[in-house]
Amino acid sequence: MNILVTGAAGFLGSHLCEALLSQNHYVIGVDNLCTGLEKNMASFCKNKNFEFIKHDIQKPLKIKGNFGYLYHLACPASPRDYQKLPLETLLVSSMGTWNMLKLGQEKKARFLFSSTSEIYGDPDVHPQTESYWGKVNPIGPRSCYDEGKRFAESLIINWGLKRHLDVRIARIFNTYGPRMRKKDGRVIPNFIRQAIKNEPLTVYGNGQQTRSFCYVDDMIKGIIGLMEAPKIQSPINLGNPQEITMHFLAKTIIRLTNSTSKITYLPLPKDDPIRRCPDITKARQLIKFKPVKTLEGGLRKTIDFLSEN
Repeated sequence: MNILVTGAAGFLGSHLCEALLSQNHYVIGVDNLCTGLEKNMASFCKNKNFEFIKHDIQKPLKIKGNFGYLYHLACPASPRDYQKLPLETLLVSSMGTWNMLKLGQEKKARFLFSSTSEIYGDPDVHPQTESYWGKVNPIGPRSCYDEGKRFAESLIINWGLKRHLDVRIARIFNTYGPRMRKKDGRVIPNFIRQAIKNEPLTVYGNGQQTRSFCYVDDMIKGIIGLMEAPKIQSPINLGNPQEITMHFLAKTIIRLTNSTSKITYLPLPKDDPIRRCPDITKARQLIKFKPVKTLEGGLRKTIDFLSEN
């Protein structure tokens, strides 16, 4: 099958392209390289079944021929990136999504959007189910990402209903693994970079705030499973429900890197969620989604990658 992937040079997008190519699909990767890196595509860029188009999807995209699936992953995802690029983040979630829906409609392609657990904001409901509407600050420092994704979800659902396009929405919780940038700004590469250098690990707040972390290979299986499943038009949570504190994560990374680092504590950033953990009941039932990589196993692979890059 011919498949189009936006955000192909990003962390998740490059892993998705690699997985689809391993299944003998023809993959058209699209990225403006705003935050994505060409080196993320190094392992498959010369594959005869891969075609790369450098393009900003805020502008319409013309593709010759047809494709069956459109995976729309393009968007800055690290707080460091989207707070530096707030307007671009809002526009790729709005105009970019509009343009990709139009293209999907033109090609009669099944459409999957990578949404985020950030649409739940700093939640009052725990763990978060898909029926929870969230608690988001619409004008805060994270709002360009959170509200951009919330708008995109509404646009996609209404487009699907009005124009009868087969659409799917993956609400992706924290994901980690090789190809994360060392200075990505997210907690796992931050901790690993600091631990490798034996620098103090920076924990915000008291360290008791929680996250759940899904290894990238498990996440990619979930995304592909959602695309390939019978019609599912409601959003689906994808993530690992193992909830850990930031203090535990910091201690684990110090141990795995044999680091002499200590932990320092700084004030919690504005609107940073206190707890975040997915309820993946729907994903288990509908697409048999089951993360299998242990936290330590995934961290070791990520440490190895970031130590060499």
